[in-house]
Amino acid sequence: MSSTVIESPVSDAVGQLIVDEEQVFLRRQPRSTELIALAREHLAGGATSNWQIAEPQAVWMSHGKGSKVYDVDGTEYVDMHGGYGASIAGHAHPAIVAAVSDRVRRGTHFAQPTEDAIWIAGELARRFDLPLWRFANSGTEATMDAVHLARALTGRDLIIKVEGCYHGHHDSVQVSVLPEADEVGPRSHPTPVPGNSGIPEAIRDLVVVVPFNDAEAVARALAEHPDQVAAMILEPVMMNAGIIPPDDGYLAAIRDLVHQAGALLIFDEVKTGFTTGPGGVTALSGVVPDIVCLAKALGGGIAVAAIGGTTEVMSAIADGRYEQVGTFNGNPLAMAATRATLSEVLTPENYRRLDANATRLRSALEGVIAEHGYDWHVVSVGAKGCVTFRRDRVREFRDFLGIDARLGHLHWLVQHNGGVFLPPWGKVEQWLLSVQHDRDDVDRFATNFARFAEAVSN
Repeated sequence: MSSTVIESPVSDAVGQLIVDEEQVFLRRQPRSTELIALAREHLAGGATSNWQIAEPQAVWMSHGKGSKVYDVDGTEYVDMHGGYGASIAGHAHPAIVAAVSDRVRRGTHFAQPTEDAIWIAGELARRFDLPLWRFANSGTEATMDAVHLARALTGRDLIIKVEGCYHGHHDSVQVSVLPEADEVGPRSHPTPVPGNSGIPEAIRDLVVVVPFNDAEAVARALAEHPDQVAAMILEPVMMNAGIIPPDDGYLAAIRDLVHQAGALLIFDEVKTGFTTGPGGVTALSGVVPDIVCLAKALGGGIAVAAIGGTTEVMSAIADGRYEQVGTFNGNPLAMAATRATLSEVLTPENYRRLDANATRLRSALEGVIAEHGYDWHVVSVGAKGCVTFRRDRVREFRDFLGIDARLGHLHWLVQHNGGVFLPPWGKVEQWLLSVQHDRDDVDRFATNFARFAEAVSN
């Protein structure tokens, strides 16, 4: 049983603030309310993903343009939701519109490769320092292939997974994703907790769970399971619990440990790839894994994913020892959007723009926090950021469990009602800046945050 203590440095008045803001939220979007009722007749739960069902209700969207999105009631928002990290290009970016429009007129699916795939693989090799690539259609598919590939190469069954990391919704990684404090077990040997219903115990037995930022825990796990671990998979910057950066030297240390044990290192850069920089955390850290998984921002809003690896690793795909397949893998529409994203959107100039806006936003938020004397802090890396409602740095998932979720939910509501669209999961998620955001956009966010901070102080 965990003894995690929830940090609640604010009064119970936060509960009433949430009620008030939820009422404002609902009054602003009557058409969404109508569509939810209509959708329930044939859409399970009245939405197309459970992650779209949030309190007090899902927001139904109409369209997006530039840095803005518009709901079905015609309300404009600065979009800092970013499709959970996919929309780094913003919406209807001219380069992507042109590429996709041209490709649609020339056919979108052949189940055969097109030339764009060659250019993209070369560009990814340059950015991530991994020579060989394959494509898929979602982050879930990418991490699934990575785990299967590691098992095929090593002939081993176990994987090491970091507590609190999300790697998609395939069985192998649906373990200890967002476990509750009373489920996690002892820190020295975390309990593998099913991340969803329908995950058999036999699957959980194949996953060894360790805390983030603890190389000694990885060494212990490898020693306790000699010659059994195929790979360790992790987000090199955790992004399923706010944002948790790695300690200095941590990524290099675990790389060396897994290699000494004959296992592979998999970086899940589905969220961090491109949002943290041109070559993700792989380039920022200088630690090159055996396999890297990409998706989300890669396609500029079109569904696409990629896995890259060393020559040794990817040779198993090349010679057929592991069959990496998918009807829509490398489909022409996804490849056209991806090439436009990498060549015309994720450019040095646009990364400088992202950095400038990120610095401006962070500075403004830190000023508000200092003004009110709160023990909160801002965590950001590249285009992504969050406010951690806690004094001390979060180094692992168990620290994150101690953060009062009410503050994250209230902040989301205040931002939404103030015209900024964020992911609905409060303390779990992060904001995303796109290349089309400007100073006015980040200033709107900062203004709303100041209103939130003032409300909490009363």
